[in-house]
Amino acid sequence: MLDRYDRLARRALEGAAPTPEDALWMLDGTDVELLPLLHAAFVPRRHHFGRKVKVHVLNNVQNGLCPEDCGYCSQSSRSEAAIRKYPQKRDEEIFAEAERAAKAGATRYCMVLSGRGPSLQRTRRLAELIRGVKARYPIEVCLSVGLLGDEQARILAEAGLDRLNHNLNTSEGHYPAICTTHTWQDRVATLEAAHRAGIGTCSGLIVGMGERSKDVVEVAFELRRLGVPSIPVNFLIPIRGNPIVSDGSLTPERCLRVLAMMRLVNPAAEVRIAAGREGHLRSLGPLALWPANSLFVDGYLTTRGDGENETYAMIRDAGFEVEGNPLSHGVAESCASSAFRLRDGEPDPLRPEIRR
Repeated sequence: MLDRYDRLARRALEGAAPTPEDALWMLDGTDVELLPLLHAAFVPRRHHFGRKVKVHVLNNVQNGLCPEDCGYCSQSSRSEAAIRKYPQKRDEEIFAEAERAAKAGATRYCMVLSGRGPSLQRTRRLAELIRGVKARYPIEVCLSVGLLGDEQARILAEAGLDRLNHNLNTSEGHYPAICTTHTWQDRVATLEAAHRAGIGTCSGLIVGMGERSKDVVEVAFELRRLGVPSIPVNFLIPIRGNPIVSDGSLTPERCLRVLAMMRLVNPAAEVRIAAGREGHLRSLGPLALWPANSLFVDGYLTTRGDGENETYAMIRDAGFEVEGNPLSHGVAESCASSAFRLRDGEPDPLRPEIRR
């Protein structure tokens, strides 16, 4: 049996993917041993990234007000979740967040806005913000802004955008079950437009939405086909008021199997432990660093997560180290997103929905 894990690791070191059958076995095989599988995934992870971990922090640019009907999202038109909705922040606030990110040693500043996608006029406005950030601070810029066409991608590329985030979320066959106002192919087309314009891409998935293991494998191979260098793996956080809450499939072992499979299919990609790691991985959270080399800290979109001190302690205790030059309280990479931040003393109506 150990020969099978060794073969997977060797193929990954050579840049080759496992067969779809092997990928499905990693998720569903009753004879899979978790620790040997995690070690097989660690081999290419160590080869490409050593024992370093990139840490990302989310801040807010725009929240809610989205016309799309994505059932998993508390910012969508179908959600009744209790979030604060507000339009895009003022330029001064965005530049101030970029400055804080640069001073914290961040390599990339990511602006994430809710909505279907920008008009040409708004794209040009975003391009000016990108130019402003890059002119002021020695930092790369990432943007997540919904669907884009070739003209929008060209405008953003000319402004110097380094990376575009747009998640596939699930397979093409399962996509109509989670969203009807745009298609899976619309998302693929956005990534292809960014690639044609010379913009780096970031795209991942959400598991726990009623998909089959076959759907998860299909996404992993599609991300490989697209050559996506940065892959966030989200574990659905059940939020009261969302149409899609939980399918009950996300045990800690299931989450670890997904991360290991994603690493072995995409051996050189930055694999990120994204939303839901605290509630779904629970005490096995440190093991996720064997396949993954990146994670979020302090919250996700419209929910909260473990703080910096707790996360940094976990990384150190597991024998890994933070990449970059974080402050003593720790920020290695900062992203501005559609997350909301609670003011001191403000109750968090969503926190109880994160299962621990």
